[in-house]
Amino acid sequence: MFTMGANLAGDSWETKKLKEPNKSFTKISKNEHQLVFTFEKRRGKPVTLVGRFFMNDKEKKEILKLLKTKLGCGGTIKDEWIEIQGDKKDKIIEVLEKDGWKFRKK
Repeated sequence: MFTMGANLAGDSWETKKLKEPNKSFTKISKNEHQLVFTFEKRRGKPVTLVGRFFMNDKEKKEILKLLKTKLGCGGTIKDEWIEIQGDKKDKIIEVLEKDGWKFRKK
């Protein structure tokens, strides 16, 4: 029928979920990306999302580090998006265009 509780059979006492492997992606060069912006308010504070970055985590971290140092704000990486604290769209465009990135026009 069905069983209740944790499955403690065998040698495994792990109760945490196993992480799924990363989704496969195709790496795209920076001049082929078409970056877009979204703006959100979280707990009353503005957050700017830039994305979608189709590249490995190391390269995304380098971009995040560049943005955080040039803009003087916090940020993080979530999947293919970079989240920057504050409404910094214009400044992000300035910094990334100098670095060779392209943006989708509205």
